[in-house]
Amino acid sequence: HMNVAYYVLAFDFATDAFLDYIGLDHGYKAKAEVTTFVGDMNVTYVREVVEGAPLRFTTQLLEYDSKKFRYFHSMYHAEEGFLAATCEWMNLHFDTRIRRVAPWPDEIRARIAEFADNQGPQPWPEQAGQRMHVKQPIFSGKPKPS
Repeated sequence: HMNVAYYVLAFDFATDAFLDYIGLDHGYKAKAEVTTFVGDMNVTYVREVVEGAPLRFTTQLLEYDSKKFRYFHSMYHAEEGFLAATCEWMNLHFDTRIRRVAPWPDEIRARIAEFADNQGPQPWPEQAGQRMHVKQPIFSGKPKPS
């Protein structure tokens, strides 16, 4: 059984590959004195994979604006083809000199737009934007509407 931390680590490696592809690699970040921060992340487990299983990832850009983007990874078993898990991320572009979220530079924003254009129309992932909840709770601490 692959532990939850390793699912997140595997998705983090997929994120690194995506960031490198759009030009947000370590070299750019060091030179420009910027980084990206994860503002939100949600993992959905669909089917178990065991430690050491061959994995394949896809990435879909869901939306972006002048300072952040939201994207969605799907993890598949590379040999058997089944969907094992998904992970949705919101990343913020952060200027380390001023310690604030900052706009994408033109060349990075262009790469993000190019990625979006090249992925073509895709269905919205079923797991994207889902909120955590228990369908029929025995107990809920949530206040009842008045």
